[in-house]
Amino acid sequence: MPSNNTGADLSTEFERLSLPLADPFAIARGTTETAENVLVRVSDGTREGVGAAAPSTYYGETPATVAAVLPDLLEVVEGAGDPHARQRIDRKLRERVGHNPAARAAVDIAVADLAAKRLGVPLSRQLGLDPDAAPTSSFSIGLANPEETRRRAERAVAEGYSTLKVKLGEGRTVERLTAVREGAPDATLRVDANAAWTPAEAVAKSEILADHGVEFVEQPVPADDVAGLRRVRDRGAVPVAADESVETAADAARVADAVDIVVAKLQKCGSLRETRRVAEVAHAQGCEAMIGCMVASNATIAASAHLAPLFDHADLDGSLLLDSDPFDGVPMPGGAIDLAAVERAGTGAVETDDAE
Repeated sequence: MPSNNTGADLSTEFERLSLPLADPFAIARGTTETAENVLVRVSDGTREGVGAAAPSTYYGETPATVAAVLPDLLEVVEGAGDPHARQRIDRKLRERVGHNPAARAAVDIAVADLAAKRLGVPLSRQLGLDPDAAPTSSFSIGLANPEETRRRAERAVAEGYSTLKVKLGEGRTVERLTAVREGAPDATLRVDANAAWTPAEAVAKSEILADHGVEFVEQPVPADDVAGLRRVRDRGAVPVAADESVETAADAARVADAVDIVVAKLQKCGSLRETRRVAEVAHAQGCEAMIGCMVASNATIAASAHLAPLFDHADLDGSLLLDSDPFDGVPMPGGAIDLAAVERAGTGAVETDDAE
């Protein structure tokens, strides 16, 4: 059952969503068959803003912990009474619960969605961003046997995706990359090891990645091994991106001299404001920046899409991995983030039954 809180000017509610995936999605840390999200709604009585949390145990959150802290977070929103007071709300959310980034992100997205709807403009327009500057999103190919990997790569290319992100782990690197290349000979390839390798392994494997035309490798070593990231960047054959090593802008500053690309995700940054800061810090330090996502509904992915013009690369396929999504979002045909086509105010996330 939804949980409801009602303030003088804003009303709020949240509920848990269980979203089956189209195919099991495996990475080095495990396999996901169902995405557990927590949906947040913030209403002024006329308009409603929506957001969602996609919590990850890797970052210390679960649907249960999100549900546990949301009453306190939503009390902050109701106390503010004004969705345009986002700086104050963001500060008070962090003061109220500390870490809990996915829970805070869900609330921040819903408040931002409502604020933009009150102005009658898409979120990217409210932020003054250029819709034509959004990079093309990659489409992820999870860990699987080579034949299944080839089939998924073929299907992705047939659906129009020109950039694929291939998940790799401890073994069968050559076989999986060969299978992807058989299925998608002309695609741009990226590789994500999800912190599965040692620095020495990553340097050695980078030669294989280069032989298969891989553009860059994401998080090849454990998150806390900044020296290892630097070693892979300096000695390896492909550029290096840091994902799990970066949760906030402070982390981006800490790893910037060890990598080529810094990855920001709303669900680990905790707010749109902090996600923007990650890109700004990365660029100030001479790095590129990529906006990524968790496996999640468009209730959260749509907001990330509106920030995409601030980034050099995008990996926003989280909703595309679902069997079905209760929300429509920003059009992304073949990974092209088409913000110019967004006519709905706010993030553009709307329940599919209500989508035009």
